[in-house]
Parts: sequence; structure tokens; C-alpha cells
Amino acid sequence: MNFSSTANMIFNGVISDYHLTNSVDAQIKIPYDIGSIERELYQKCWIDTVQWHLEDLIRDPNISPADALLLKQRIDKSNQDRIDLVEQIDSHFRTQFSDVTPLPEATLNTESPAWAVDRLSILALKIYHMREQTARTDAPEEHITKCKGKLAILLEQQIDLSKAIDQLLDDIAAGRKRMKVFRKIKIYNYPPDDSVLYAKKIADSEIDISK
Repeated sequence: MNFSSTANMIFNGVISDYHLTNSVDAQIKIPYDIGSIERELYQKCWIDTVQWHLEDLIRDPNISPADALLLKQRIDKSNQDRIDLVEQIDSHFRTQFSDVTPLPEATLNTESPAWAVDRLSILALKIYHMREQTARTDAPEEHITKCKGKLAILLEQQIDLSKAIDQLLDDIAAGRKRMKVFRKIKIYNYPPDDSVLYAKKIADSEIDISK
């Protein structure tokens, strides 16, 4: 089984596992060994699946400001967890290809393998939820028809992206592409970089506590 087939199988399993409870607070149970790429893929898609539903919750027009703030903070943390895990998966690939000497004419890809895998995980979620829409019995036929068309596009994208990921990994293994990690630098939730948090820290430090 090639890499993309394994990844898609794991992603589909994660999404099915999540929907057994359909709760953003459900406890993750990873059925793969620690240190394995399969475990990292499972954890990656679980983060994506929970965040998908967190974003559904925060779009509720009747949500209270307090609850929305808590959800926004949770989504921010989820985003950082997602980025950390993508880079962890890329580290796995770097180790896998550490003995490969790139050819003199080797080129860079526009994204690292793990960031392509990130898109594949999101695609699996889109396909699951679009397929749900096509199976509705309470929606107009026009809606069902449109969703079937969108589902066909998503399935084609999944095939194309899966093939592209496998080709990229083959190219890296053969030295035709250079393995390089493009790190995402987020400027929030970290006081030295986040302008709001930094400004608050400065303001707090200027409070005269002697009064």
C-alpha cells in the first residue's frame, strides 16, 4: 500500500471514530504504536476533526460572547497543535530520507510533504460532510444535486492530491526533489510577538501598585 492510501485509510477511520460520540470533548484513543507515522497521521486528523466541529460551534449566531471567546482561544490552541504535529510529521520524513543525496538538478517543492498531508486530511473531512449532505432526506432536491456535484469535485481532488503526494515522496527518495521543511510562524498567543498580548504586558508593567 502506498503512503497516500495508508493516510486516507487512517483519516477515514479517525472521522468515523470521532462521530461515534460526535463530541469535541471526546477522548482520543489512538490505535497505533508510539513513534509510528500512522500514530502521527491519526492524531493529526483527530485535531482537524475536532477543530472542524469547534468552528461549527463558534458560528452559532446565538452563542454568548463569553462562550465565543473560550472557543476562539481553544481554536487558536488547536491551530498551534496542528502546526506542531505537521512539523513532527515532516521530521519523520526528514529522518526517512536522511540518507538520500539530492541530485545536482534537484528542485524544491512549493510545500513540504506534511503540509500536503495536512490538506489531504482536511479533504477527507470535506468529503465526509459533503456526503452527509447528499444523503439528506429533509433538503430540497436542488440542494442534494449541488452537493453531489461538489462531492464529485472533492473526490477528484482527493485522487489528484494523493497521487501528487506519492509522486513527491518518490521524487525525494530518488533525489529529484529536496526535502525541506517550511515552518509556519504564527504570531499570536506568544507575548513577544503578539501585538495585543505584548501591549497588555507593557500596560500591566506600568501599573503603579504602590497606590
